[in-house]
Amino acid sequence: MNPLRTIGRTFLETSDTVGGITLVVWQILKALLPPKFDREQTWLNLYKVGVKSYPIVIMTSLFTGAIMVIQSGQYVKATGATGLLGWGAGYAVLAEIGPVLIGLMFSGRVGANNTAELGTMRVTEQIDALRTLAIDPMHYLVVPRFLSMVSMLLLLTALGDLFALIGGALTSQFVLDVNWRVFFQGVVNSSLLDEYLTGLTKGVVFGASISVVSCYYGLGVTGGAAGVGRAVNSCVVTSAIGIFVWDYLITYIVNGL
Repeated sequence: MNPLRTIGRTFLETSDTVGGITLVVWQILKALLPPKFDREQTWLNLYKVGVKSYPIVIMTSLFTGAIMVIQSGQYVKATGATGLLGWGAGYAVLAEIGPVLIGLMFSGRVGANNTAELGTMRVTEQIDALRTLAIDPMHYLVVPRFLSMVSMLLLLTALGDLFALIGGALTSQFVLDVNWRVFFQGVVNSSLLDEYLTGLTKGVVFGASISVVSCYYGLGVTGGAAGVGRAVNSCVVTSAIGIFVWDYLITYIVNGL
């Protein structure tokens, strides 16, 4: 195949995706100013994307904190720098690894599910039925999902940070023989408030990115059940790319400017 043709096709497909996502963002902003959305659907989605996600977030966070401590275990044992254990694990988890891993778990569970739901509604003409009943799908389906994903990923990031530190403290106590009080004292003495706030900011941005991408692919499904599968796959891949791109941009803005 002609390389130029491949490059051109990729460019056009990427431009189409970026343009479609931008239009979804614009429609969401129009629906929010002034606020026009279904509150009952919002509460339902808050439960679906938040309450049902916390077990996997807690499990992921506990092991993330434990892994961070184990990784630095050899250095701590060799140098006796136990006071740096809390700083190292806390800095990595709060600012970087915690928000990214939680965002990826969230996109795999919530984003993919959202795309499948909207895609199924699209191919079974339920969205067209809503328009027939004079119900705007943007107000009824998209905005509630956007608000719930943004707010819940913020809260899940905060919850994940807490359990990551707990996992690190337990590993420090029972694996490295470093008292858990020493671990938490290292976290407190390191003044990691800026890193914590940066991680929460990433959670908000990741939530917005995942919600917009999942809604875009869900509403654009064509081709029946096979189309739903392709949309879910595209949503997961695009959401992961978006998480890493936004992570880089936020980190650069916070630390590079």
